Amino acid sequence: MTRHPIKPVYDQNSKILILGSFPSVKSREQMFFYGHPQNRFWKVISQIFNTELPNTIEEKKQLLLKNHIAVWDVIASCDINGSSDSSIKNVVANDLTIILNTANIEKIIVNGKTAEKYYNKYIKNHINREVICLPSTSPANAMCSLNDLINEWKIIKLV
Repeated sequence: MTRHPIKPVYDQNSKILILGSFPSVKSREQMFFYGHPQNRFWKVISQIFNTELPNTIEEKKQLLLKNHIAVWDVIASCDINGSSDSSIKNVVANDLTIILNTANIEKIIVNGKTAEKYYNKYIKNHINREVICLPSTSPANAMCSLNDLINEWKIIKLV
């Protein structure tokens, strides 16, 4: 059983919650979200908010919080082989009320179909909130170009 080692990023001003499925090996090593160098999450977020690409964990946290974004994952622990979403078994979900009781979350976004699948299976009935599924920023999602991702993900920008 592999436990999720990364604390969620959020504060009382967070309006959008972005949920991945479970951190990759690289993310677990770095102890922060979307740590694989080929994952396009940080490129997408920085492009949407017209900022420089963040390099440090602190810069990444500031980019998220400044733009009212909370980030966590659906899964708290599971059996997983490396970073392979298809190998996930024995899922225990995270308790999203930690964030939902602190922040006025207006939208919940799931980063890809795997996150959506586990959200619908383990969380949706507990919190009664719909999610918007956006294309995964994972390098495994080769069908989407960076520009495609940016166009799809623009809905996270609060106007």
